Amino acid sequence: MIEQLRSQLIVSCQALPDEPLHGSAIMARMAVAAKEGGASGIRANGIEDIQAIQSVVDLPIIGIIKREYDGSDVYITPTLEEVDALVSAGVDLIALDATHRARPDGSTIATLFPLLKEKYPNQRFMADCATLEDAVRAERLGFDVVAPTLYGYTAETVGKKVYEGDFQFLREMVQIVSIPVIAEGNVITPEHARRVLEIGAYAVVVGGAITRPQQIAKRFVEGIHSLSPR
Repeated sequence: MIEQLRSQLIVSCQALPDEPLHGSAIMARMAVAAKEGGASGIRANGIEDIQAIQSVVDLPIIGIIKREYDGSDVYITPTLEEVDALVSAGVDLIALDATHRARPDGSTIATLFPLLKEKYPNQRFMADCATLEDAVRAERLGFDVVAPTLYGYTAETVGKKVYEGDFQFLREMVQIVSIPVIAEGNVITPEHARRVLEIGAYAVVVGGAITRPQQIAKRFVEGIHSLSPR
């Protein structure tokens, strides 16, 4: 399955409850559109969306469950409960927060992941990382792939963008681990997507630039308003 994604586009079909396109039926149609456009994989959030997408496309799915817990900043597949649900749904690749931050039950990825591998030895896992240390730790723990998904979204990386410095952070991640690195996070143009593959990314995930029209419209509006008055 991972080999199918080599040098390919993965489209993230997600919409949170406060977004205009929220709903499993809409995300399923979005996945169909992504496939028709040439995507080779889908990243999706939540069992309802995942099952709806599975019913209409046969592409590999990277599955997550975003769930907030009091007392923890980890919200991408934070506990065993979410992993159990994703395994039961038959997700091809389960992504979870692989930062060093404490999880809702007080565990860390270093203590949780060995339990996951023992329980599900044949399941493939993707590490959503924020730092190079996260990526190195993930490889050591036995993750199948890593990604800079959380770069810019943790206390130590807040405000940073993957594309800064000609994708310098991604470039370093590719060099520091031997497992596949899937580029994810702020890939917003076809030029970005091509560049990350040139740098050595195994595949590329694009989300908002394809599937969140409110973000796309906002970029156009900001571009228009940046014009100097004539």
